[in-house]
Amino acid sequence: MVTYVTLINFTDQGVRNVKDTTNRASAYKELATKFGCTVKEIWWTHGQYDAVSVVEAPDDASAITLAMSVGKLGFIRTQTLRAYSAAEIASIMDNVV
Repeated sequence: MVTYVTLINFTDQGVRNVKDTTNRASAYKELATKFGCTVKEIWWTHGQYDAVSVVEAPDDASAITLAMSVGKLGFIRTQTLRAYSAAEIASIMDNVV
């Protein structure tokens, strides 16, 4: 599985319906399973981003399908980052010339 960190901002619609955010998070977790993904964590934050999630997906296509599917609902905008474990980055660094 590949790990992704998703930075989340509420849209105007998301703010207007902010009291439903935990219900939407549950629906997000359920939706993720339809694409073979697992939402490992969701944290609500203050600062530049309103929330952060960590997702495991079998591949990039599954991760982007999840992001686009949740994004089209109109409550959030996302920025998804591919994350690497220490072991993964060490293997990559072995090839750096």
